[in-house]
Amino acid sequence: MSSDTAGAANRDVVGAVLKACALLEHFDTARPVWSLNELTVASGMNKTTVHRLMTTLVHAGWVARTPDSGYRIAMPLFEIGSAAVSRLDIRDAAKPVLQELAATFGDTAYLMVPAESGAVCIDRVEGNNSLVVAGISIGSVIPYHAAAGPTVMLAYSPELRADWLARDLPAYTDRTVTDPTALHEHLDRVVAQGYSVSDADYLEGVAAVAAPILGQRRELVASVSIGGRRDAFDGDGLDARVDAVQAAARRLSRVAEALHDPTDT
Repeated sequence: MSSDTAGAANRDVVGAVLKACALLEHFDTARPVWSLNELTVASGMNKTTVHRLMTTLVHAGWVARTPDSGYRIAMPLFEIGSAAVSRLDIRDAAKPVLQELAATFGDTAYLMVPAESGAVCIDRVEGNNSLVVAGISIGSVIPYHAAAGPTVMLAYSPELRADWLARDLPAYTDRTVTDPTALHEHLDRVVAQGYSVSDADYLEGVAAVAAPILGQRRELVASVSIGGRRDAFDGDGLDARVDAVQAAARRLSRVAEALHDPTDT
């Protein structure tokens, strides 16, 4: 790194934030609570600085005070950290599964996770079929009432259902289900059969199959799906894809169960 680059990087660094992060690094399972004096000694910082930084973290909600005036990590920081680690771990575990699905069928395989605004594609592996599904890439946010991956997540999440079915739902093709009653019935069928099939309801000429990845309490974690040419998702071809995607979802659900073990919360 050149001196100019290093100088620019240093100007972008906020020293107080680095110090606050250094203080948070002292908290772990072996030592979840620290007093002001203990943090001052362990960090080597000025006591006034430690007090101001910890007071700021308390105000932000990242740190909480204990009855004896100590400090402990607050729940939001645990939740954010756990969610980030879980999603990274699920993505790592899903990569070979997506590769296997793409290689077997030549379709594009997807891993999606739920968000308030829609299903977020966090990974995809393209197969060797001539159709490339250009409308869905990593980072794409897809509405829950269309496409197989989003729809299967909507089916398995009561919270998402309550929110999404109260909205005005746009049609993306002439096959998109936009009527709340019809969509509710479709979602019930998805849960009953354990998978979702999309037949050109989001992208013209594209069909897909998806199954849910569930945690130990059967809470929704993500979805795994494959999408490709509509004419391949019929008869024996559809049956084979359904079986493979459901097997992949069961495999990844076992990973999700370990990551979301309720005994750890």
